[in-house]
Amino acid sequence: MSSKILLVEDESKIARVLQLELQHEGYEVSLAEDGRKGLDMALAEPWDLILLDIMLPELSGLEVLRRLRQQSAVPVILLTARDAVPDRVSGLDQGANDYVTKPFAIEELLARIRNLLRLTTQQSQAENDQILQAEDILMNLKSREVTRMGKSVELTPKEFDLLQYLLQHKGEVKSREDIISDVWGYDFVGDTNIVDVYIRYLRQKLEKNFPGKLIHTIRGVGYLIKGSGPDES
Repeated sequence: MSSKILLVEDESKIARVLQLELQHEGYEVSLAEDGRKGLDMALAEPWDLILLDIMLPELSGLEVLRRLRQQSAVPVILLTARDAVPDRVSGLDQGANDYVTKPFAIEELLARIRNLLRLTTQQSQAENDQILQAEDILMNLKSREVTRMGKSVELTPKEFDLLQYLLQHKGEVKSREDIISDVWGYDFVGDTNIVDVYIRYLRQKLEKNFPGKLIHTIRGVGYLIKGSGPDES
């Protein structure tokens, strides 16, 4: 799937050349010839990247960027005059990801676009890696937030660790011994019944006020999360 780029540029010749070059590279490109239209288009749909000229009619590129950053974190590359150092500094301070100075080599711009899109993709993948899910339950490892059916569920640190472990091994039956060693630690000294106690705590919080079982008991073996289906206990 090709990346979608919004080009906000009022100089028609430059805009046309850039559009053709970007399309030749496989990008899907839309044009806006002034700042106000550019802002409207930027907020109207998702974009993978925006090329934003600073000197624009209606609204300046810096004003477009300022308003855009109130609602969107879409990557932005500024197009600016060679000697406009204050504009470049102001643009970076207001959230621009990069800039190129006019006149510029198209190869440099394309390289900057590829680099920024790659970084954005890596960041998105890293953020996705921080989310665990099983059916209607979501766990954010970064913020340590848990929701089920969109409703927040408050867990203690150990309850969170236990749920995280089960979600990371979704579809696998984990014995009490596995859970003790991996969640409580190999040096834990105590009764493995502590696992049953915490499973009960989790069920009270995650199943009592919600339809459907989440944590399933496999008799004589252990526990698993499979997302749906009747409990076997």
